[in-house]
Amino acid sequence: MARVLIVAGSDSGGGAGIQADIRTVTMLGGHAMTAIAAITAQNTLGVSAVHPVPAEMVLAQIDAVADDIGIDAVKIGMIGSAETAHAVADRLARIDAPIVFDPVMVATSGAVLADGETIAAFQRLMAMAAVATPNLPELQALAGGADAAALARRAGCAVLAKGGHVPGDAITDVLVWPDGTERRWTGARIDTAHSHGTGCTLASAIATGLGEGLPLADAVARARLFVRIALREAPGLGRGHGPMGHPLVRLDGVLDGPVLNQVTVAADDYDRSVAFYTALGLEQIVAAPPRYARFQTAGGGTFSLHRAEAGEVAGATTVYFECVDLDARVAALKAAGLAFDHDPVDQDWQWREARLRDPFGNSVCLYSAGEIRRFPPWRITP
Repeated sequence: MARVLIVAGSDSGGGAGIQADIRTVTMLGGHAMTAIAAITAQNTLGVSAVHPVPAEMVLAQIDAVADDIGIDAVKIGMIGSAETAHAVADRLARIDAPIVFDPVMVATSGAVLADGETIAAFQRLMAMAAVATPNLPELQALAGGADAAALARRAGCAVLAKGGHVPGDAITDVLVWPDGTERRWTGARIDTAHSHGTGCTLASAIATGLGEGLPLADAVARARLFVRIALREAPGLGRGHGPMGHPLVRLDGVLDGPVLNQVTVAADDYDRSVAFYTALGLEQIVAAPPRYARFQTAGGGTFSLHRAEAGEVAGATTVYFECVDLDARVAALKAAGLAFDHDPVDQDWQWREARLRDPFGNSVCLYSAGEIRRFPPWRITP
């Protein structure tokens, strides 16, 4: 269990800040500890007041958890003041743990959360960090017109330049190391106004991964998936930029597998089968009659039907185990002596699958799908 210290501000609306950080770390299986650096009065419409916590109190919170529980990773968000930024930098210099620095300057609503002096103090925190996670306005403020690569070289830490502020149907996030090495991720933009706390969530998810010992790129990849699922699950609270759906990120490729989260059974009567499983209380999320149907269970697992000819139904069940790194998992299992019907293959339905059979001939599918499992492009709209 990764012990993650979060140095950040509190969000009274529960969408971002400490509240989003705690939910993220918890959902990813870590233990969240906090040093609250500022108290805000805010909701989905904006920030109405900010009260910095005295630097000595922030340090007392850090010392309390460091001296007793221990720290595997640190996430820094809204810092409150330049004095606190310098004090936190002094204290964290004594702690041997990777630091993820989210240079919070402006809230999603547009409210300014850091003054010029505080932004200047951010340079010290970046020099200590494993990675900084600025969005486009923050990158421009920190880099002074330079790009992410130049900022990474100057700061001496990796920089994850988030692409959410760049117009377009696709979002590209770029991770740049000080030596110029890059890694890019691109995904379709998720159309929602309820994106409050995306930066906090991403940084805390990365910190949890680093605290578990994941390489930086793997921690970022998992964190991005977590954010995307949480955006899709946003509950629609408030009249402005509402919170994301952290509690509903469950079995979507964020836990190291194999994770049992889908079973497919055969049926020779599509309508009767759909009616039966709907009556059981499952929510249908994919309809492709008469060949295929997929359902979502209350716990986040999925269940599907596929068409089989009469007489072929018995024994046609397939059990699915999702794996975060499918290719590595299959390679390890083959090295251990397991025989596969086929190696990992990209399928038309956007899953990557490998298949084998148990000693009695039952079909087993190891796969990777992430958000596509529950949110395929052809998902039924309620």
